[in-house]
This record gives sequence, C-alpha cells and structure tokens, in this order.
Amino acid sequence: MITVELYKVSFPQLGNYNVPLEILFTVGLEVEYIMPPPITKRTLELGSRHSPEFVCAPFKYTLGNFLEAIESGANTLVQTGGVCRLGYYGELDEQILKDLGYNVRFVNMAKAKYSNPITFYNEFKEINPNMSLKKIAKILPVVLKMVEYIDEIEDYIRKNIGFEVEVGSFNRVHEEFLSELRAVRNKEELNNIYNKFMKSFKGIKVNKPKNPLRVGIVGEYYTIIEPFSNHYIEKELAQMGIVVDRWMNITNSLLHRPEKKAKEHIKKYAKYDMGATSMYSIDKALEFAKKGYDGIIHIKSAGCTPEIDAMSVLQNISTDYKIPILYFSFDSQTSDTGIQTRLEAFYDMITMRKEKQNE
Repeated sequence: MITVELYKVSFPQLGNYNVPLEILFTVGLEVEYIMPPPITKRTLELGSRHSPEFVCAPFKYTLGNFLEAIESGANTLVQTGGVCRLGYYGELDEQILKDLGYNVRFVNMAKAKYSNPITFYNEFKEINPNMSLKKIAKILPVVLKMVEYIDEIEDYIRKNIGFEVEVGSFNRVHEEFLSELRAVRNKEELNNIYNKFMKSFKGIKVNKPKNPLRVGIVGEYYTIIEPFSNHYIEKELAQMGIVVDRWMNITNSLLHRPEKKAKEHIKKYAKYDMGATSMYSIDKALEFAKKGYDGIIHIKSAGCTPEIDAMSVLQNISTDYKIPILYFSFDSQTSDTGIQTRLEAFYDMITMRKEKQNE
C-alpha cells in the first residue's frame, strides 16, 4: 500500500494544460506531480503495443503516456472522463496496466458527474485522502482562470504566428509565458503575468496582409488539442501564411459550454446531438462558412463515431456555402508525407479560389 506522503501523481499530456494541472495537484491536492514526458512517436508506439487494435488513437496516446509517467516515477495515475468512449477508457487503462504487472493506484475521474459536484470531491479524496477542501477551494479558481488565459493567448498566436517578421518570436514568448505561469499561486499574480505577456505578444511585429487566407479547424477534442496527434497541422498551416481559427479548447467546450446555442444554430442541419464534440464541429463549421472563411479542416481520430456522423452534415454545409472542407482521420499508421501532400494541395486550391474571387 502506497502511503500518502509518497503519492506521485500524473495525468496524460494534453496541449499545455499540464501547467495548470501541476498547480492543482501540488498546491490544491498537496501531492507530488510527475510531469509526463511530451507526446512523441515513442508514446504512440508504447500505447499501440498494449492497446486493443481497433481502439481510437487518443486511447493509445494516453496509455503510452501513462507508461512513460510510470517510468518517470508516478505511482498514482489520473484518467479523465468524457462524453464518448473516453468515459470507459479509465477502466480499460487500469486493467491493462494491472495485467502488465504495474503496482499503481488509478483514479478514474469518469466516475464524477458534472451534475453533482460532490462526486468530484470524492474523486479528489481518492487522489489524496488527507486533502484540504479549503486549499482546493482557494486554488481551483486560479487554475480555471489560468486555463482561460492559456486558451485566449494560444488563440491569438494561431491567428498571427504565420505572419511574424522574426521567425520564432511567438514561440519564444509563449515558452516564457508558460514557464512563468508555473510559479503562480493567486489571481493577482496570474493577472499580472497575463497582462504582461499579452502586451508582449501584441508587440511582436507581424506582416499580415489585409485579406489573408483564413482556415477554421473543427473536429474531435483530443486530436485537435494535442498537436503531436494531428502532426502539427496548425503549425504547417501557419507556415503557409494562413490565419488559423480553432474554437475547440477546454475553455469553450467545458468551462463555457454553449450547448443550447449550438443546438439552436445548427437546427437546420442536425436535429439531434450526435454525441461528443460533433454538435460543436457542425456549429463552428457553419460559423466559419457564414463568415466567409477560405476553407475548413475537419480533424478526428480514426473510428471516432460522433465525428464520422458529423461529416455528412459538414458536407451539406460545404455544398450550401461553397466552402471547401478537408477531412483528416488520424491513427498510429498516419504518415507525415501524406498529410503534407494533402495540405499543400488544399492550400493551392483555396489560394486559386481566393484569387478568382478577387478578380
């Protein structure tokens, strides 16, 4: 039995959200946080080796990252819940790790329910039975606001990094921003850092044309947010000089989930919610189309049923608004070359289309 003093907790990487998670675990739950290694090809190989063959890629990534976290010293692993098969993955992760002989504690947040906040408290108690509710209540608002600031700043970066005069300027300031966030312990410190770095980002010189190419990104939650899993598509688009607009992040989809508005917006195209992120994929694709974006890219993991259902609706939007949509489905066998070729063809097509519209 692992004693509380030796709890070394980890959570799989997902974008840059490990920064606020580290503060939640160390300050709020008073446990040691083991930062999992960045997602790499090895992560996917490890996860694929021990996963059911036809499970979706996000499961393989998270399982691989759990195994890497154990190698780094973690003895308590936390899995999130979800509104698709992700909600069942915690049990499968736990059984696979047990079968592999790992002696780790596993806390499955899928057992918590948004409609009943006390269930989150119960899951937090599983992470540290001696946790202080007062400390959690004090740090949680800071953590949630930090998530919002990270999302806001990364949205600004996506829309401008493709036009920076000095290559690497945005990435350099972004890394400094994330580094300084790790020392934040209250809202005043957080607000000061946000204001300081937002000023820095807006001070970076960009050479942005008046009417640049604009591409909206929609699709499945994990594969959009974790850049390695989508082969850094946003970075590739930015290097082509494209404004990249992506609504899907934790702030928009979890903290301020616009469920009723989305249903109302898409009622012409979808009468029922098809699950997970599909409704928001349709809603945002429709919004990008109405705003005259030059193209849309739909991203999902292979076998993601809700997003497969959404694709036929997206095609109707594409037809109605004459907007091209490029579909990507990622798995462990997806190659960089194929993605690059399709992206370049898509870029050539939307560029020629825009030039024709401007004639």
